[in-house]
Amino acid sequence: MDTKKKILDVALTLFSEKGYGNVYVGQIAEGVGIKAPSLYKHYKCKQDIFNAILDEMRERYNQKAADLNLNGDDILMDSEVCKNASEDDLVKMGAGLFSFFLHDEYECKFRKMLTLEQFSDKELAGLFSNQYFDEPLKYQSGMLQFLIMQGKLKGDDADIMALQFFSPIYLLMTVCDRQPKREKECLQKLERHIRQFSRIYKGEDK
Repeated sequence: MDTKKKILDVALTLFSEKGYGNVYVGQIAEGVGIKAPSLYKHYKCKQDIFNAILDEMRERYNQKAADLNLNGDDILMDSEVCKNASEDDLVKMGAGLFSFFLHDEYECKFRKMLTLEQFSDKELAGLFSNQYFDEPLKYQSGMLQFLIMQGKLKGDDADIMALQFFSPIYLLMTVCDRQPKREKECLQKLERHIRQFSRIYKGEDK
């Protein structure tokens, strides 16, 4: 593993264990096995390391989305995929993304860090809300609105539909974070949730 990547891995591990605010560059350097001046050759400061972690997470997410034939960023492209997806396809995509966020080393450690920091750091609290509330709901609302307009789903309030869809998924993920042994149970509930949501809102083609 190259030094730049190792710095990110060590930093994120420390952030998830101690909280972002309680970790110093010297501790990260020590964990990597280098001196602080050597670390600064790769990253200017702790914030620079944090930004690089965000970039790494985005790359990992984009790769997983591509593996599921999704774009991950483009609402219209992903809406087209979901428009013709079967119920089984939707379950596969949902379970795939759920498992990614649950098991990807960066995603789960970053979520743990945000959980620790949400009551002491306003900026990280805002990032937490953006990461696990604002952005997912905005994205899913956009997709659902497209599918409603295409006659693929019934409904007239895509924002509330997105909330109904995403909230149980996030809740199941937090259960798995606290009690990993319940993952199988949560995956079963996830599948039932996706199937029920699809059947409730499925519309007729125009």
